[in-house]
Amino acid sequence: MNPRFKAFLRAFLRILAENCVIALIPSVFLYLLYDGVPFDQLRKLAGEAFVYVNVIVLLAKGTLGPLYRAFSRRRPIVLWSVFVSALILISGAGSILGSLILVGLRLESRALFRLVLLNSFRESVFLTLVIGVARLLFQRVHGQLENARLKLRTEELERERAVKLVTEARLTALEARLHPHFLFNTLNSISSLIPADPERAERMVERMAALLRFSLDAHQGGLVSLERELKIVRDYLEIEQARLGQRLRYHLDAGAELMALTVPPLSIQTLVENSIKYAVAPDRQGGEIRVQAGRRNGYLRIDVADTGPGFTMDSALAGHGLDNLRSRLAALFGSAAELRVGRTDGRTTVTFQVPVACP
Repeated sequence: MNPRFKAFLRAFLRILAENCVIALIPSVFLYLLYDGVPFDQLRKLAGEAFVYVNVIVLLAKGTLGPLYRAFSRRRPIVLWSVFVSALILISGAGSILGSLILVGLRLESRALFRLVLLNSFRESVFLTLVIGVARLLFQRVHGQLENARLKLRTEELERERAVKLVTEARLTALEARLHPHFLFNTLNSISSLIPADPERAERMVERMAALLRFSLDAHQGGLVSLERELKIVRDYLEIEQARLGQRLRYHLDAGAELMALTVPPLSIQTLVENSIKYAVAPDRQGGEIRVQAGRRNGYLRIDVADTGPGFTMDSALAGHGLDNLRSRLAALFGSAAELRVGRTDGRTTVTFQVPVACP
């Protein structure tokens, strides 16, 4: 059997069963309230009710769904006014069609058509309003529960996504720190410094250890203080300066009052690394990197400027560097965070700002 037809048949039989139950309600009440009611009268009443119920239900199925979708976002008074009016019109139309069907089947006399219609209309309006209002209330409560469940699920997925992004960022950063070229260059620089400047070589070992330790610990919290982040940035720049020498010039500018504010771990370091890789290292004359932090209107703003040729955010590779930072900012702060690239006075500046938050 065709699956669609099977589903349709199952839904049809379910509606038919519901209609049978509804059609039996008047007969059951009549039987309970009045003793000695003839069985033929009860059977006739149930049969007539079955006709009216099916006609009204068919009209309601084709009308109330679109009406509810069209007015569900309106104010409750508008929705209820439209819905109740529609129920009354549906019950009236159902009473007329049901009465015509009963007369056509000769279950009622033509001479009594007007009386049958009047009685059926009164009963149909009452039952239609009771059942229709109950169904609407159930549907609205069910919809609110579904929306709440969907909202909770969405928030849970966003939290999972944020954790995943932070973990991926940590692993990406760790991979970059442990990249063979990075380790080779750093160890080579340390080796060359040992005979000439053993104290500086020792400091470089300490900085490399601090950088690797920070990469491993970055996943333990969503944010770190600006002071810790800038320390890692300085350690990283010192390591790279030992390799590049006077070709790398840098300046860090951040007031003491900003040090307790928080940023995503390795966020500034990612931008500095990007500047060294694409602006300083490829240029024989080297280049300069400037990191500046400021606070304004409830936001912490970080500018990382370099003397490189410039680029656009569209050129950022998916899952790397700037694209990874952009995803992390969106996961942690939503639309409150911003990351952009600009170029002024021969310098390329990458800026990101986040809401001020103290640990």
